[in-house]
Amino acid sequence: IYSVALIPLSVGSATAFLESGAFDGGQYSLLLVSSVLVITWLNLSNDAFDADTGVDKNKKESVVNITGSQRGVLLASFACLAFGCAGLLRAALVASDIRVASLLAAAISCGYIYQCPPFRLSYKGLGEPLCFLAFGPFATTAFYLSQSHKAILPLTPTLWGASALVGITTTLILLCSHFHQIEDDKAVGKISPLVRLGTENGSKVVTFLVTGLYTGLCALAALKALPLPCAALCLLTLPVGKMVVDFVSSNHHDKKKIFLAKYFCVRLHIAFGSALVLGMLL
Repeated sequence: IYSVALIPLSVGSATAFLESGAFDGGQYSLLLVSSVLVITWLNLSNDAFDADTGVDKNKKESVVNITGSQRGVLLASFACLAFGCAGLLRAALVASDIRVASLLAAAISCGYIYQCPPFRLSYKGLGEPLCFLAFGPFATTAFYLSQSHKAILPLTPTLWGASALVGITTTLILLCSHFHQIEDDKAVGKISPLVRLGTENGSKVVTFLVTGLYTGLCALAALKALPLPCAALCLLTLPVGKMVVDFVSSNHHDKKKIFLAKYFCVRLHIAFGSALVLGMLL
């Protein structure tokens, strides 16, 4: 699941290399460690705050349920956030671009209002849009800009297109994680998209997003906003995208089997993102 830290960073850095030839390995490493710490905060605090509402009472992988200490999990999560933010701030200072700090702050803010009281916007069905913004346009763009030292990098159609594609694959992971939790979500008043739509319509949304992912890829390549090697390599991941669609369409009603859907989405996220990076390097 920590691919959601690696892929936006790698795509953003590869886009900077494509546009300017710039790549700073030290900056990349600092951002990777810091991003993993922030994602750890996101996951741990989500479990800790969900324990307040009881929505995770049947979630075996909840760290609170595993450790039995909500307070300990919450303290650990904010320690990770503090260290992660310190690293991100250091990277922003090295880049000497206020946009880096602003975009990273926006991405972290999306994560905070997603789950933390008094906001808890995920309970109002806004988790997926926040996820798209945080990991797509905000984080990927920040990581792109962080590779600049001597000259300010421009915000190009290539960057916007790549960040949108990253946002879609990340959002698919979150959306598919809700299929097996609908009953528990309903019980505590959490109005996730799948609570509103039901599993059958939800499976159609998954099909729409995966179709949109590859359609958008082809459109960006046709408009020359993405290099042709990116399109060619990303199209090789079509079997993984089809696997996600077929699995969700066939098993959306099966609470036990559909649990695996989010892990298939992680595979798509990694494969598609890696193909984007390799295409830009080529």
